[in-house]
Amino acid sequence: MNASFTVFHWNGDFLWKLCARDSDSLYKFEHENRDFFEKMVPTRGDDYYVPEEFMKRHESLLKEQEKGDSYFYLIKDKGRSILGRINLVDINKQQRKGHLGYRVGKDYIGMGVAKRALAMLLEHMKDLEVHQIHAKTTANNIASQQVLVKNGFTYKGTSAEMFEMNGENLKFVFYEWNSKGFVG
Repeated sequence: MNASFTVFHWNGDFLWKLCARDSDSLYKFEHENRDFFEKMVPTRGDDYYVPEEFMKRHESLLKEQEKGDSYFYLIKDKGRSILGRINLVDINKQQRKGHLGYRVGKDYIGMGVAKRALAMLLEHMKDLEVHQIHAKTTANNIASQQVLVKNGFTYKGTSAEMFEMNGENLKFVFYEWNSKGFVG
């Protein structure tokens, strides 16, 4: 099945497939949460927050999604406010593998939003024909690691290299999810 579905829902939260009309609200969400996000993940750079550059990147993501190389979703509440985003990127169609990314806005942390969004996404991996997902997070992002584990991801290792973020030396930790019966 092609990933033409638009909405998944569970417990009041919804995953909406990213589309052109989301650009303004997504820009606002990213801009309002920039400082919060950059405490936990490497920065996207100053250019990302320039409206014209953001719009170019948004259009590029939509083209990538149209080709089936990645899928981008917005996590929204019943009122369609953006709570976060969750993405499956760098999909290898032959190997049926992809890479996960997600972020939840500062006002919605600790409410189970990421856990529910990831559960919704995983329910539809068969439809997307993806059987293995790789994820990474920073070693200090315990909440993100817990979201992964609670959704069936297994710890695969920690990077040997350190990098500096916000004056702290960190490493990445890696996780993997496999659909039932898939041998990768």
